[in-house]
Amino acid sequence: MEAEAVSRYQRGSAKKLGQIADLIRGKDVPTALRTLAFLQKPSGTPMFKTLRSAVANAINKAGKAKLHEEDLIVIDVRADQGPTLKRWRAGPRGMASVIRKRTAHVYVRVKTKKGVEV
Repeated sequence: MEAEAVSRYQRGSAKKLGQIADLIRGKDVPTALRTLAFLQKPSGTPMFKTLRSAVANAINKAGKAKLHEEDLIVIDVRADQGPTLKRWRAGPRGMASVIRKRTAHVYVRVKTKKGVEV
């Protein structure tokens, strides 16, 4: 059984969130949660929350007594580029320079391990 969670318009670039996604892709859920909890990057927080949401969706879908966190693995994690917020700031010689505040959409899919009956 599979479950997914989507977190849209997260502040942070898709490139930075994609590096964090590479760390947890293919790992079991407890290991991935520990990795994200002790990660020293601020961009890890949206990924951590989205993974917890995907796990909760899977447990709710299967029934609380039937499925546990240890029975799941992360099969797909990706961070796609979202819209860019453009802000202006004074630049040299009185000209305006643009500040790009990037956003990303985070997708996480989890699946039960082989041999686990739901």
